[in-house]
Amino acid sequence: MIHFVGAGPGAADLITMRGARLLQETDIIIYAGSLVNPALLEYAKVGCQIYNSAEMTLEEVIDVMKDAESKSLDTVRLHTGDASLYGAIREQMDLLDELGIEYEDIPGVSSFSGAAAALNAEYTLPGVSQSVVITRMAGRTPVPEKESIREFAKHDCTMVIFLSTGLLEEVSEELMEGGYAADAPAAIVYKATWPEEKVVHCTVSTLAETARDNNITKTALILVGGFLGDKYERSKLYDPGFTTEFRQASK
Repeated sequence: MIHFVGAGPGAADLITMRGARLLQETDIIIYAGSLVNPALLEYAKVGCQIYNSAEMTLEEVIDVMKDAESKSLDTVRLHTGDASLYGAIREQMDLLDELGIEYEDIPGVSSFSGAAAALNAEYTLPGVSQSVVITRMAGRTPVPEKESIREFAKHDCTMVIFLSTGLLEEVSEELMEGGYAADAPAAIVYKATWPEEKVVHCTVSTLAETARDNNITKTALILVGGFLGDKYERSKLYDPGFTTEFRQASK
């Protein structure tokens, strides 16, 4: 069996209980070494074979899985955050389907959740934004024009931008062309929940300058939107004048 496991946002104790148990029991771990906290490998049992997929091709990863299956060994494929976001798991699963190899997907805590925690922020503030756009700038992997940051920015909602720390000049331009004001609040969260986590606040127009000043060049999320400001409406759920299934409104 192949277990695709979300490693969580960084801190070794933010992996799920199921993910930690699988790491402790498995015979082989293939982990995304460029992104996964190596402290997670301390869960591995003595004798576990460990492979760093940052140094491997897709075909080499699948070969390790095939060999493990031929020997009736369990494999954990350890991906950063939650593998459903920019995890490149579909191509692995399709090849495993072709080979008739069984697998399962164990969700993890995404780094975008870790970034909100680092900021002590709520993405969906009443009266500010009730939607979160998770996206990236186009790079070696293209982005459809209808999904460009410029197009999403027109909605003026909360935005979480992955894989774009090296393109912050372009990110700022796209955001402002889409409608964000130059002084709209923004933040950069470097390695959310890791021991070396760094959180810096800035504006849409100063993203690149802020990253340079703080020596942030990769492994960071860009957060943009009014949720980083001070104004919002109180939740109706806990409003004394609002009746719910469990509580009558106060007079």
